[in-house]
Amino acid sequence: MERFKLVPEIHLLLVRDGQILLLRRANTDYEDGKYSVVAGHIEDGETAREALCREAREEAGIELLPDDLAFAQVVHRADRGQRVGFFFSALRWRGEPRNMEPHKASELRWFPLAALPEPMVPYVRQAIERWRAGQLYGESGWDAARS
Repeated sequence: MERFKLVPEIHLLLVRDGQILLLRRANTDYEDGKYSVVAGHIEDGETAREALCREAREEAGIELLPDDLAFAQVVHRADRGQRVGFFFSALRWRGEPRNMEPHKASELRWFPLAALPEPMVPYVRQAIERWRAGQLYGESGWDAARS
């Protein structure tokens, strides 16, 4: 019997002066047109923090070290299979964020944490709100997956 598998993801909460860096997804076949954070999948042989450092460089052109990241939240979601997303906030970084993947993100800009834009990837918005409330764990999509 084959073992059940989860898809591991990482997400970056990059905050400066009360604003969070968001990108608008494009041409990805998932939630295109909606805002999200710098994110990606953990590759074989990478830790979650190493994967996030790689994705930050690839998507936003910034340099992070694993020790620059603080755990923020984990989200277990039922969306296109089951996935577990690790959210980290950046304590510091080097470089000014810029859109390094215009073929996957039509926009990269700062938004006030207290006024997140619409439309936004729902589970990402919920994770940011829970993180701001001090919650470390969340679930998303389970009602729809069970119906």
